[in-house]
Amino acid sequence: MSKTNNFVFRSLHILAWVIFVSLCIEAVGLLVNFFFSLYKPEFIPNLYQKLDLSEIYKENKSAFFGAYSFIITISILKAYLFYIVIMLMHKMDLSKPFTPFVAKQIFQISYYTLSIGFVSYIAGQFVKNLMHHGLISDNLNQFLTGSQPFILMGAVIYIIATIFKKGVELQNENDLTV
Repeated sequence: MSKTNNFVFRSLHILAWVIFVSLCIEAVGLLVNFFFSLYKPEFIPNLYQKLDLSEIYKENKSAFFGAYSFIITISILKAYLFYIVIMLMHKMDLSKPFTPFVAKQIFQISYYTLSIGFVSYIAGQFVKNLMHHGLISDNLNQFLTGSQPFILMGAVIYIIATIFKKGVELQNENDLTV
């Protein structure tokens, strides 16, 4: 592998770590917001991204728990997705990339990406329903990412994973015949 490719791969590995850490901070921040909104709602303006759903909590507890559940689930899924990416980059050997481990990790990345897309879509529909009933304002939309890019990206990664799986099978056959 050339020095340029090695440098780019290492840079992307560092970038994946930075994204992973920031997503973990976001997930923990949202969990802290959730617990403070239940027990000490007066501290919410001083917390992470000031996500205040305390008015919803007063009006409809199930809507409050549903909205926060979707937000926290999406943020945890994103963090875990980048954890899988980091493990893939850490254990992958670029001189021989077609291994069962790499194929499995790419499949997992596709599954989690699709999961984020589907959960985001369901959450968006849930929030639209709550907005229709006048329970939620527009400030919640910043936490619910668009579902279409994740679903499309998950489908593309699934195709790549299938190609990698076939590459592993061909490499194993080739190794046995040599």
